[in-house]
Amino acid sequence: MLLNASLKPLPASPTETTAVWTGMIGLAVAMGIGRFAFTPLLPVMQQDAGLTLAQGSWLATANYAGYLGGAAICMVAPLRPARAIQWGLLSTAVFTLGMGLTGNFVLWFCLRFLAGAASAFVLVGVSAWVMPILARRRVPGWSGRVFSGVGIGICFSGLISLAAGAAALGSPATWLLFGSIAALLTFVPWRRLAMDAGWAVSGGEPERGRLSGHAWLCVLCYGAFGYGYIIPATYLPALAREAIANPAIFGWVWPVFGAAAAISTVFVARCLPGLSPRRLWIAGQLVLAIGVIVPVCAADLFALMIAAMCVGGTFVVITMAGIQEARRLGGAHGQRLIAMKTTAFALGQIAGPLTVSLFHERGLMIPSLVAAVGLVASSAALAISARSSGDK
Repeated sequence: MLLNASLKPLPASPTETTAVWTGMIGLAVAMGIGRFAFTPLLPVMQQDAGLTLAQGSWLATANYAGYLGGAAICMVAPLRPARAIQWGLLSTAVFTLGMGLTGNFVLWFCLRFLAGAASAFVLVGVSAWVMPILARRRVPGWSGRVFSGVGIGICFSGLISLAAGAAALGSPATWLLFGSIAALLTFVPWRRLAMDAGWAVSGGEPERGRLSGHAWLCVLCYGAFGYGYIIPATYLPALAREAIANPAIFGWVWPVFGAAAAISTVFVARCLPGLSPRRLWIAGQLVLAIGVIVPVCAADLFALMIAAMCVGGTFVVITMAGIQEARRLGGAHGQRLIAMKTTAFALGQIAGPLTVSLFHERGLMIPSLVAAVGLVASSAALAISARSSGDK
């Protein structure tokens, strides 16, 4: 009788719908707020907090360094996916609220670092928790719906920032608003994740062993992607503010970026189901390269919108394709390879703002050219690797 009382039934495996909503909300909070709320708020902080472009670059770098740290932890000491999502989301809310409670630059730097680490936990956790569920349910194409959460979160943060700017709310109050929204959304999937926290680990502890040369090349190319996308992803609103005086107009650049990101993954899943993750990755980086170059060649509203659609419409697709490719190439090491690619991506992101700081007197032209060349070279390397290995 005592034995029977001690045995607790395992919770039922989540349905595909529950998994999609959980992953979508998690990515919307962690990426849309924890990672990218700073981007549309940068012009506002420049105006009401006196933040310089160089200081903004350092805060962006802090977030990316935190993302690197979080990804490295996931690589060397894998966390249980459900726990990683739970505590990553809660931490995102706390650190975002903290941004509105202080005006100290050093504290801002620390908070952005910690928020970056939290967002890495959520991304790796969502990838390891949701993707196997969708595979077991025979709906792997629904991963596009999950990753649309990134774009939805970015679009939402852009609209909130636009409304806050129109209402002259100021950056401290807007940070508090973002943190409050993140806290509310954190507890929507909390109970489901708590039910799975003890056992929903994809494949158990990842095995240690050698990865193939093709896997290592993908890690390197994913790092080039991180460097390539981060410059427009960080500075598009600031470029728009410099080119267009009216905040009611330039403020729409970031929501367009997010809307393109949200639509792109669903579009690819529905309209291009036969295209392999590798080919999606290659094509996405070529379009992304165009989006990187356009705004530094012609900084007008049309060019900025083209850049927003090219970059926003590809970076989440490439992220999704890169994770799918990691699961395919990694096999038993899939979760480990995802964490490794996320680490390489974070290193690329750190290099981007640092390069901008190095060449700040010349603007974004040199960093953008380096990014575009890197993206094209990465796509070529992936194509050659696919051909040599017989992959499609």
